[in-house]
Amino acid sequence: MSTASKASPEAESMSIKAILAPLVAIIIGLFMVILDGTAMNVALRSLMSEFGRDLSVVQWTVTGYALAQAAVIPLAGWLSDRYGAKRIFIISVGLFTIGSLLCALANTVEMLILFRILQGLGGGMVMPIAMAIIYRLSPPGKVGTVMGMLGVPILLAPALGPVVAGLFVDYASWEWIFLINIPIGIIGIFAGIRTLPNIERQAVAALDMLGIIFGPLAFAALSFGVSEGAVDWTSGKTIGGIAIGVVALIIFIIAELSRKQPLLELRVFRSPDFTKGIIVQWISQIALFGSMFLVPLFLQLTKGYTALETGLIMLPQAIASGLFMPIGGKLFDKFGVRPLLVTGMGIVTLASYLFSTVSAEDGLFMIMLPLALLGAGMGLSMMPLNTHLIQAAPQNLVGRVTSLTTAAQQVMTSFAVAGLSTILANRMEAHPEFDPMSMMQGLGVLFDSYSDTFFILSVIAFIGMLLGFLLKKPKQAPSDGSSPEVEAPIMAGH
Repeated sequence: MSTASKASPEAESMSIKAILAPLVAIIIGLFMVILDGTAMNVALRSLMSEFGRDLSVVQWTVTGYALAQAAVIPLAGWLSDRYGAKRIFIISVGLFTIGSLLCALANTVEMLILFRILQGLGGGMVMPIAMAIIYRLSPPGKVGTVMGMLGVPILLAPALGPVVAGLFVDYASWEWIFLINIPIGIIGIFAGIRTLPNIERQAVAALDMLGIIFGPLAFAALSFGVSEGAVDWTSGKTIGGIAIGVVALIIFIIAELSRKQPLLELRVFRSPDFTKGIIVQWISQIALFGSMFLVPLFLQLTKGYTALETGLIMLPQAIASGLFMPIGGKLFDKFGVRPLLVTGMGIVTLASYLFSTVSAEDGLFMIMLPLALLGAGMGLSMMPLNTHLIQAAPQNLVGRVTSLTTAAQQVMTSFAVAGLSTILANRMEAHPEFDPMSMMQGLGVLFDSYSDTFFILSVIAFIGMLLGFLLKKPKQAPSDGSSPEVEAPIMAGH
C-alpha cells in the first residue's frame, strides 16, 4: 500500500476520551441532516394549505430532497480522498445550512422544492463521510463502541423528526423546521473546524466521468422510479424511472469495473463477508424503514391521532434505540456481528408480528410495546452491521465503501416505502367487503390490511435474522491499515 493511502499522524486512531470532541462535531451535523429527512412528512398538509397546491406537487419537497441525496452520495468517497474528508464534511454541513435558510425564505412551492434539493446535495454526503472519519479515528478493539455512539443519532433522529416538526407546525409555523437548522449548522461547522483532525488526502485518479454521470443518475432514477411505484407500478413515471435507473446502473457497473480507481469500488463485492453483510443490511433497511413508514400512517388513519400525538407515541422507539445502540457497539467488540444481528433482527421480527395483531380495541400499551422492541432490535443490530461491512473491506477504501453502502441504503429505503405502500393498497382491494363509502367497513378493512402488511414485514425481518447466521467476524486489519484477507483479490483486479 502506498503511503498516500495512510492517515496522517493527526488522524491516527485516538483514545475514547480524545475522540469525544470530533464525535460530538460529527453527531451535530449528522443528527440535523437525518432529522430533516422525516420532519417534513408531517408538514405536508400545512404546505398544501400555505401554497394552495395539491399533494402531488407538495410531496416533491420530500422526493426532491431524497433524490438529491441519492445522486450525490457516490461522489462522497472520491471528494473525501481528493480534497480531504474534514473539508468536504464541513462544506456539506455548510451547504445544508444555507439550503435550510433558503427553504425558510421560500414564498412558492417551486422555490421550496429547489432549495430542498440544495439541502439534499449537502446532506447526502454527511453520513458516509462521518462514518469513514470516525472509523479511521476509532482505537483498536473499540471500533464497535465508538460506532455505536455514532449510531445513536442515526436511529434517534428519524423517530424525533415527526415530534419536532409536529410542535413547530402546531404551535409556530412550518418555516421553523428549517430555521432551527441554522444555529445548529453554524455550531456544527465551527465544532468541525476546531475538533476534526486532518486526514491525509489519498492519491486518486482524475474524476471518473462515466462514474460521475451514470452513478448519480442510476441511484436517483432508481429511487424515483421505486418511489413512484407506491402510487402506481404501471405508470410511465415508474417504468421510465426504473428503466433509466437499470440501464444507467449497468453502464455504471461496467465502467467502474474497468477502471483502476473508480468512483465506487465495486470490487469489494469479491469479499464474501462484505457481500453477505450488505445483503442482510438491505433486508434490515426494509424492515426498519418499512416499520417507520407504516406505523405513523397506522396511528393516524386507524386511531385518529394527530401528527404531534403520533410523534410522541413513537418516542419509546427512539428511547430504546438510544439505549441499545451503545450496548450493541460494546458487545460487537467482544462477540462480533453474528449474535447481535440475529438477536436484533429476531426482536424486530417479534415487534412486526405484534403490530400485525393490534386491533381497534387495543390501547396504547399494545402499540408502544412493539415500538420499544423495534427500537431495541435495530439499536442492537444496525451499527454492528455497518461496522462489520467496513471491517470486511480494504481499509484504504473505507471512504468508498461507506459511500457505496449509503447509496444502496437510500435505494432500499425507497423500495421499502414503495413496496409496502403497494402491498397495503393491494390488501385493501383484496378484501371483498371493502366499501370506501362506509366508515365502519373502511376502518375494519384498514386494520385487516395493516395487519397483513405488518405480517409480511415480520417475514422479511425473519429472513434477515436467518441470513445473520451466515456472517462471521472479519480478521482484525494490521496496524498499517491493510486488509490481507480482502485487499489481495480486489487489488488483483487492478
